[in-house]
Amino acid sequence: METLKADVANGELKRVYRKQKGSFLRKGLIFAFASGISYGLFSAFLTVGEASGVWNDFWALPIAGTIIGYLLLCAIGSSLNDLISGIWCLVIAAMKGKMRDFLPALKSKPGLMIVVGGLCGGPIASTCYIVGLMMAGGIAAAVTALCTAVGAILSRILFKQKLNARMILGIFICFFAAVVLGGTTLGDVDAKSTIGMCIAFIAAIAWGVEGCIAGYGTIMVDYEIAITIRQLTSGFANLIVLVPVLCIIANATVNMSGVEGSTYLFFVGGALFSTALIWFVISAFFANPAYSLWYKGNSMCGTALGMVCNSMYAFWCPFFMMVLCGWIFGWEGYTLTPVQWLMALVEVFGIWVIAMNPLDVFRKKEA
Repeated sequence: METLKADVANGELKRVYRKQKGSFLRKGLIFAFASGISYGLFSAFLTVGEASGVWNDFWALPIAGTIIGYLLLCAIGSSLNDLISGIWCLVIAAMKGKMRDFLPALKSKPGLMIVVGGLCGGPIASTCYIVGLMMAGGIAAAVTALCTAVGAILSRILFKQKLNARMILGIFICFFAAVVLGGTTLGDVDAKSTIGMCIAFIAAIAWGVEGCIAGYGTIMVDYEIAITIRQLTSGFANLIVLVPVLCIIANATVNMSGVEGSTYLFFVGGALFSTALIWFVISAFFANPAYSLWYKGNSMCGTALGMVCNSMYAFWCPFFMMVLCGWIFGWEGYTLTPVQWLMALVEVFGIWVIAMNPLDVFRKKEA
């Protein structure tokens, strides 16, 4: 009788544990999915910001027609977005009484991991992504979606997180959908596009590394503190390292007609005091949950699941750009085709395949 009672008690404990574990996983998936939506929102507002105010003058300069000029302007926009997002993070953390945890977290090993993640995902990934877009077009976005697979594989190697055949199949389904959403066929690939795809793959690796190590670090650091560290690291690295280097290269290699005085002060100062800054404030507000919920989701449901749910940005980015840029502002070139809408549903199915076995829906649950 005592043995029977013990077995019943153990069975009840296991049932409660499985229920709590399932609930924790579902919450993590919701966080990761919401991060993709937020990523689409901040990308749309950032696009509007870089096409407003003084930015119209920037894009009209001769330097804007060169690769180095394009990289410089996009790096400035990225640095403004991340720095303002870091300020938003500081305000939110202060309001919640979490600022006392900031410095201890920054000095800790998990905090340093998040700093490394910010350096990988900020200057490195963003720069390579832009170069990939310049050389390969829309397919570069599909290539960067491989960051999901990179992060999942790294998490399997480093942290022994689960990665079975079904999850791998789901990853490939999502990647296939992202290729179509990118709007470029493999038949369009030439030597230049191939180089661009290889560079875009560097971005995929960098984002995969960020998702892997930062998600792991967020297990031990509050996710709102983690994103504060990440955004400030990325913003300052862009503004005080990458942008000055690009300015030096531009001064040495590009016709700088139209730029008066210091190249750095001309562009950065102009951007800071432009009326377009309000759009960067809005984009930075949405960048906060875009990255913080990504980190939080990865820490709760594992890098593989978290990054795949986040990769829905491949749909949410063009969707919100269509709404904001196409419908509201009336700009051309921001519409989704029926095939792209279909591929968005295919990508949702791919996420479903990774998160669970679809056959479980049709199986009778045991009492």
